[in-house]
Amino acid sequence: MHPNQISQWKQEFLEKSKDVFGKKSPKPKEEQVDLDKLYAKIGKLEVERDYLKKT
Repeated sequence: MHPNQISQWKQEFLEKSKDVFGKKSPKPKEEQVDLDKLYAKIGKLEVERDYLKKT
């Protein structure tokens, strides 16, 4: 490895480190949809469980 290459990598890292470590990326829309489906399923199962408890 040439020292100039390492210096170049270091400079590039320092310039872009804010992007990597600065902000948390928002969850993709796909994950949010999956959570909504899961919560709906949980609600349905709770209703069914409560109904079966009563009988």
